[in-house]
Amino acid sequence: MNESETAIRKFQKELNAGTAALVLLGVLDKASEPMYGYQIAKQIERAADLPMMKHGALYPVLRSLENSGLLESTVEPSVASPPRRYYTITDAGRVTLGEWARIWHRTRTFVDNTLKGRDDE
Repeated sequence: MNESETAIRKFQKELNAGTAALVLLGVLDKASEPMYGYQIAKQIERAADLPMMKHGALYPVLRSLENSGLLESTVEPSVASPPRRYYTITDAGRVTLGEWARIWHRTRTFVDNTLKGRDDE
C-alpha cells in the first residue's frame, strides 16, 4: 500500500469514528421499533455507498451512547440464537441528535465552502 492509500484509509477511519454516533442516533430516531445491532448495521450498509463502520466497531459506540443516557436497551431471548439487545433512542438522545445535526450541518457547510472550486479528480 502506498502513502496516499494509507492516508486515505486513515482519513476514512477517523471520519467514520467521528460520525458513527451521529449516524446511530439518526437511525434509531427514525426506527418505528427497537432495533438490535445487526439490524442497525445492515440498515447503515444499505444506505451507505461506502463502508461506514465495521460491525465490531458498532457495539462500543452503542454502549457508549447508552452509558451517556442517549439510548436505552433491553435484552430479549431468542429461540434460534443468543439473546439480542434491542436499542431505542431516549428523549435526551433526541435532543442531543438535534444539536449534533446542527453542528454537523455547520461543519459540512464550512468544509464544502473551503473546498469549493477544487476540481474533483
